[in-house]
Amino acid sequence: MKTALWLYLFLFLAFFDLHAQYPILTPFAMSLGAGPAFIGWMMGMYSLTHLPGNLLAGVLVDKNGSRRYIVFSLVAAGALLLLQAYAQLPWHLLVLRAASGFALAFLSPACMTLLASLSDDSATQGKYMSGHGIVHTLASVVSPAAGAYIVHKAGYSGTFSTLGWLLIATGIMALVSVPKHSPARVRAGAPKTMPAPAEPSPAGRKEAKTSRRYYLLPFFISCSQGVLFFELPLSQGQDGMVSTGVLLSLMSLGALATLSLMFLNRLSPAIRIAAALLAMALCFFTLAAFTGIPAGAVLFLLGAAKGVLFPAMASLFISLGNGGHLGRTFSLQSIAMSLGAFAGPVAAGQLRGYVSPYFIAFVLLMTAILLLPPKGDSLRSAYQPGLNSPAA
Repeated sequence: MKTALWLYLFLFLAFFDLHAQYPILTPFAMSLGAGPAFIGWMMGMYSLTHLPGNLLAGVLVDKNGSRRYIVFSLVAAGALLLLQAYAQLPWHLLVLRAASGFALAFLSPACMTLLASLSDDSATQGKYMSGHGIVHTLASVVSPAAGAYIVHKAGYSGTFSTLGWLLIATGIMALVSVPKHSPARVRAGAPKTMPAPAEPSPAGRKEAKTSRRYYLLPFFISCSQGVLFFELPLSQGQDGMVSTGVLLSLMSLGALATLSLMFLNRLSPAIRIAAALLAMALCFFTLAAFTGIPAGAVLFLLGAAKGVLFPAMASLFISLGNGGHLGRTFSLQSIAMSLGAFAGPVAAGQLRGYVSPYFIAFVLLMTAILLLPPKGDSLRSAYQPGLNSPAA
């Protein structure tokens, strides 16, 4: 539990730092002379460079543990933010954001793997993942408005320098506090070299092959989020950083409201995923078609749906990562999310003159709903962690 508390603290500081940039990156790029299409590529490139890092993280975290990769991500990303404070041209920002994408690609798989390894019990793992979601949401409640406020007082350079030093300090704290090895592996006395897995049965191979479609879910979800983070600052204008920050904080408050409803975890993850995807899709449709409805109310509801979705998604991917392959599983999830976060803003930047980006997000989420299996499908076990364990 002590390790979990330390990790939650590091995650809070890291997420605070990252979310504080959301309302200010687009205005900063515009101040350097960038247009909407370039901004879409800039935001997408950050996610695209996640891919090589995600591919490396999947193997390296399982092999070497999480600590060194958590420290590397935090310190490297902090150093790049210090350089970002001195960007003079749009391409400077593009290069630095691309490098940041690679550096931070190790953080999420390493943290999620370490949290999941703190216990061998699926119920306790679910609680740790819910705690991860709450910490993430708490940070994102205050950070967008805080980032916009810091820019208002200290300017872009001062803001990026402050956030950079905060990430570096967090990385140093992680170096002395995060254990070198997985606590669950140490308790079990497991050898460093895992035995070769048994050859799966034909039914197991069929189920595993079909289960790959679940990795399309984070792709479409992340794609829709990329559209939101692209379009919302543009719709508020270069002088609307504070209002953008407040709107993003309202969305995080909605997520916090549903994350606090622990009784929702008693429902099937399949039901929660389907309901949350539908609610998110309707929120994006409202933003596109009913501009008279206050954006703050819609974003609060959108956040509430995200608060239901992500813990259920975490349960799904923990169940798919049994057998000592959590690092690979969360790496594949991160790859799917990176691809989506790249495709979303790029597509929105290219199509903004023809169709509302919010409508693009609506179509993406409705497509994601079609990926869910029908009731009674043989893949229902993927939604129930206990059914996929070796003892089941």
